Amino acid sequence: MSEPTGAARRRGPFKVGDQVQLTDPKGRHYTFTLEAGKNFHTHKGSFPHDELIGAPEGSVVRTTGNVAYLALRPLLPDYVLSMPRGAAVVYPKDAGQILAFADIFPGARVVEAGVGSGSLSSFLLRAIGDQGMLHSYERREDFAEIAQQNVERYFGGPHPAWQLTVGDLQDNLSDTEVDRVILDMLAPWECLEAVSKALVPGGILCCYVATTTQLARTVESIREIGSFNEPTAWESMIRNWHIEGLAVRPDHRMIGHTGFLLTARRLADGVEPPMRRRRPAKGAYGEDYAGPNADGGTAR
Repeated sequence: MSEPTGAARRRGPFKVGDQVQLTDPKGRHYTFTLEAGKNFHTHKGSFPHDELIGAPEGSVVRTTGNVAYLALRPLLPDYVLSMPRGAAVVYPKDAGQILAFADIFPGARVVEAGVGSGSLSSFLLRAIGDQGMLHSYERREDFAEIAQQNVERYFGGPHPAWQLTVGDLQDNLSDTEVDRVILDMLAPWECLEAVSKALVPGGILCCYVATTTQLARTVESIREIGSFNEPTAWESMIRNWHIEGLAVRPDHRMIGHTGFLLTARRLADGVEPPMRRRRPAKGAYGEDYAGPNADGGTAR
């Protein structure tokens, strides 16, 4: 049985072509690709790549300025934060939430719209494995090119489970029997009709949006279309902690709002969703409110 794509690049001694992440005494990271005969230069001196080729991961190298650097392979969260960008990346904290709450499993058939720089695509491909299917749609060709380069650099070449299409999902979606759909785009409500036809009953729709107005319109549109159960929406925040002896306190900075996530599950054909009993705040809906698409327009 052959190794999963990219697995050989995650273990064993360093090899030519491997990504290396150096950590200096102040905790700063430097990422580069190993090439025979080349030198790595910093303002604290240099050292030859050959010193790391064949060395075990977790080695320490010293520059000509006698500064020690810890050498490790970058984790996927490290890689996506340092890779070249066309569009903003999906942060690891949100990618982890998507993998968990969209229940991405090995062998899953997944459709993704809004590839950006390929961050979420990399997480999804590693989760579904070689036997799964990820079909990614990106309307901008320049973003698609950057994403493809980033994904292939991480996995060491093309991933057998990945297909990338340049164009709008609602105009090009031909996939059927899809298990999961991830929408990272300005107007996910525009794709709901197409998505509801592609998803299997019980399949999960997961949307990633930046603003409360996008979130509200997406939720109301999901309720209006009638093919999904009641959506769930949330955001996540991360706060690191400083630990030095008995001095244990939260860091002064944290990773706060990056986006809202929401999930909803596809109902069986011909089924009406049960009425959800909820008590909105007074004034949440005015007397003249007629639904998210009452004006016939499309928010951008």
